[in-house]
Amino acid sequence: MSIESVLVTAVVVVLAIYLLVALVLPERFQ
Repeated sequence: MSIESVLVTAVVVVLAIYLLVALVLPERFQ
């Protein structure tokens, strides 16, 4: 895996976790 693919994967994982947290804990994002 190249560095670019690792960075893209990391960004996708972070966005997925952020969206999951925003859905589970909506009161934190008001």
